[in-house]
Amino acid sequence: EAAELGKGSFKYAWVLDKLKAERERGITIDIALWKFETPKYYVTVIDAPGHRD
Repeated sequence: EAAELGKGSFKYAWVLDKLKAERERGITIDIALWKFETPKYYVTVIDAPGHRD
């Protein structure tokens, strides 16, 4: 779905972006967390607003 809208490079953030504006603009507006565990690790994936200079 991200690639269809020309946002393929945002594919990982896309999973956590819930707001329509985030997906349309390719930016993160609100923080999102996704927690899961493997047999060996507890993992937390965080998508937070920010930018690259």
